Amino acid sequence: MPSPRILTYTLVITGAPYTSQAPQTALNFAQAVLAAGHTIDRVFLYGDGIHLASVLAAPPSDEANWTQRWGELLTAHEIPAVACIASALRRGLLDPAEQARYEKPAANLAAPFEIAGLGEWVEGQLQSSRVVYFHSGA
Repeated sequence: MPSPRILTYTLVITGAPYTSQAPQTALNFAQAVLAAGHTIDRVFLYGDGIHLASVLAAPPSDEANWTQRWGELLTAHEIPAVACIASALRRGLLDPAEQARYEKPAANLAAPFEIAGLGEWVEGQLQSSRVVYFHSGA
């Protein structure tokens, strides 16, 4: 019997936490993919999905902290996660370099997320067996 094929996934999240199910559904999918022995090449945040990477999110204690949960999964499995720079800048998500560049008073990008261009999305499409999108549903 042939061994099962290991797939590599790129996940693209375009829906914001707390206003869509996209980050939660993507996290459940990622956990299932990893449990099945597959790999995740990267997670790419685009549009309102970049809000998942904000260190300033402070949900009530009885709600899930999606930024924290994603950070734990990404760190545990050494998965790179990138927020699209254009989407991030439009929505006020800054890393220290962009904070200095635009002379803003603070940076708010949560670790282990990074800010990068659409090239990361293109590279994920080229390197992965599958690219799965998680939208806001609107």
